Amino acid sequence: MASSPTASLATQTDVLIVGAGPAGLTLAASLTQLGVDHVLIERADSVQPGAKAAFVQPRALEYLDRLGIADHLVAAGMRGRHFSVHDGPRALLRGSYDNLDTPFPMMLLVSQQTTEEHLNRRLTELGGMVHRRHKLITFSPDFPGVTAAVAAPDGSVRAVYARYVIGADGVHSRVRSTAGIAFPGKAREQLFALADVRLEPGSVSVLLEDTTFFFSSEGMLLTSPLAEGRHRVVASVPSSSKAPTAEEVEALLATRGLREGGPKVVEVITASTYHVQERVAERLSDGPVFLLGDAAHTHSPAGGQGMNTGIQDAGNLGWKLHAVLTGLAPEGLLDTYHGERHPVAVGLVAFTSQMTGLATMRDPELCRLRNDIVAAAAQAPGVTDWLARRLSQLDISYAPEPADGAYHVGQRVSPTLVPAAGLDWTLALPASPAGPTESGRIGPVNVQFVDGLETPLLIRPDGYLAAHGVSTDPHAVLANLASYLPGRPTR
Repeated sequence: MASSPTASLATQTDVLIVGAGPAGLTLAASLTQLGVDHVLIERADSVQPGAKAAFVQPRALEYLDRLGIADHLVAAGMRGRHFSVHDGPRALLRGSYDNLDTPFPMMLLVSQQTTEEHLNRRLTELGGMVHRRHKLITFSPDFPGVTAAVAAPDGSVRAVYARYVIGADGVHSRVRSTAGIAFPGKAREQLFALADVRLEPGSVSVLLEDTTFFFSSEGMLLTSPLAEGRHRVVASVPSSSKAPTAEEVEALLATRGLREGGPKVVEVITASTYHVQERVAERLSDGPVFLLGDAAHTHSPAGGQGMNTGIQDAGNLGWKLHAVLTGLAPEGLLDTYHGERHPVAVGLVAFTSQMTGLATMRDPELCRLRNDIVAAAAQAPGVTDWLARRLSQLDISYAPEPADGAYHVGQRVSPTLVPAAGLDWTLALPASPAGPTESGRIGPVNVQFVDGLETPLLIRPDGYLAAHGVSTDPHAVLANLASYLPGRPTR
């Protein structure tokens, strides 16, 4: 998308979003769909190519489906149905996404570039836009919001007043640093190489047809097929390494993966090296300032969790901003963004750190022990299903623990039970032959009658349960909608 002229940059807005990566674009599309006035600025002049995230998980697809993107994105990618862990040709663990309770039982294999292009396209369709080649310089408090200084492509600087400012501007976030929010954590000493390659047709082993972790005393290797006949290769490498060549990728595949020879690399599309940082912002909000995506948390790419978590950050925050700005909710609703998403980020960093630590063991005896333990654990009932849910992020819940009963406020409600209704609230009612069964919309509440449902459910716009056992009268629910907001007593 081309950058907008300086004249089109509003001087006043409800929400200023800094950064048009996946998290920023998802939030902008959400706010546009909800009718919230906002401005989205981005330093780059276009969607950036390169080897970044390559997986979109079921939970992220469920939210993107609410934005009208998921089906188009699925058509552009590959459906990854399985994942496995190998010691060379020896299979230690193999899991499947087939049994997940979701309309998207897959790990969608698609580049971040393609994901951003689809988000861009949807944002434009909804009537939004990205102000490209615009850079945040600084901002200062201007009660109750902030006034930001934004540099335009022509070098001029414009003051933009915003009720809220959102940092979706990456690991080196200007928003986070200006707000003075600490970003504690560490950088791993281990260097990783990443390459997207094309392999010689006919030489691709069946072991490379799934997303596969190869555990080896030589170092970690992760391979995954991608759309358009490509494969992604990620490997731990010596600290002095440069971006891998075709010959070096072939050597990694042969020595750490297949061991008895590997496929020939006919093209290296992109290649780079990087150090993993494991950090979580001390707080995800500070007054009118909020952090999303890599600005809020950064970690190992193991498990393909990062971009997906940023998309869900946006899904959590978008409807809350709308509720506060339209007067449905008090300002305190926004405090629940940190309360719900910060524990997710902390748990994510811990999970990916453990995965990386296991995968980068080098001592041969410890490697053998690790491999035997993984192989034994894989035989235990439910282990691979648990791992599939963990990798797909379908296990994320905001329900307090312990919780009783079949329905827990804060838990995800599967769209296979109650189909998503855009970014509306959903009142799901038990279907009855004696009563009305025609769905409809009353204000921001979408009413659906669901076969087999035991009790009425009220579902938040991001797909999590707000309340159960509510009135079957949609008008009564609408009149009391504010009482079902998170952080408030529920009925």
